[in-house]
Amino acid sequence: MSGDNRSLPVPDGLDGMRLDQAVARLFGLSRTTAAALVDAGDALVDGVVRANSYKVKAGSWLEVTLPAPAAPPTVVPQAVPGLRVVYADDDIVVVDKPVGVAAHPSPGWTGPTVIGGLAAIGHRISTSGAAERQGVVHRLDVGTTGIMAVAKSEQAYTALKRAFKYREVDKQYHAVVQGHLDPLRGTVDAPIDRHPNHDYRWAVVSGGKPSITHYDTLEAFPAASLVDVRLETGRTHQIRVHFSTLRHPCVGDLTYGADPTLSARLGLSRQWLHARALSFLHPRTGDEVRFVSDYPDDLDRALQRLRD
Repeated sequence: MSGDNRSLPVPDGLDGMRLDQAVARLFGLSRTTAAALVDAGDALVDGVVRANSYKVKAGSWLEVTLPAPAAPPTVVPQAVPGLRVVYADDDIVVVDKPVGVAAHPSPGWTGPTVIGGLAAIGHRISTSGAAERQGVVHRLDVGTTGIMAVAKSEQAYTALKRAFKYREVDKQYHAVVQGHLDPLRGTVDAPIDRHPNHDYRWAVVSGGKPSITHYDTLEAFPAASLVDVRLETGRTHQIRVHFSTLRHPCVGDLTYGADPTLSARLGLSRQWLHARALSFLHPRTGDEVRFVSDYPDDLDRALQRLRD
């Protein structure tokens, strides 16, 4: 492995910690990456290869060969079946995002992206932001469908980033969650950060970023409820994490504790979560614009099965 060689003593604060955890903490790596590095013999403790479970001692000498940095992801124009442009002008383009599509390229993601799909049909996107996420002012998870706005002009990018930051955008989602919420209408105010033990998951964590979700039950079924959700903040996986914390995970969301039997009965292979509507002041005209998306087929079918 060609990479960056680092040598340093184990600090007092990491005394007694597992080797993979210590490597992750010291070098800002994920636990998975750190464990793979230790398994490959690229982390020596006092010159000796050790197992991931080895407990490091303060003052021991740690020699680590870090993997070569991956090349930043690039935008590849690629037609995305099902990606529908709801509205477009010189400043913004609003899409109805299908399932299985990421907002923008990222390390490890080889599937289709909104940015790549827009490039394929000739939309010139703002060059603000990191190269791979140009014009992206908010994101939807790969497994979440619905309305997403992208900035095309620099002016729009600046204005929309500011509007999202200062909570001037009305973000409405519909979700089907397990069971019945009590109360039927309420607010979840609980900070979110990366899950302490699981890569790719998030959790309510003391000292995390402030996260506020408002919900209102629209319809109740024997096993689940359709809820209207308004976000004040926009943390990664916010709705999924908050409802899971209430012990009412989104139906189909196996990552956050949904019942696999119910998911299978409803024919769901992803969370029942849909970005229903988005409204904001147009960055150039100042007029309020609102965009709405109908439920896609898989979510609609699941809802009908709950009603039957």
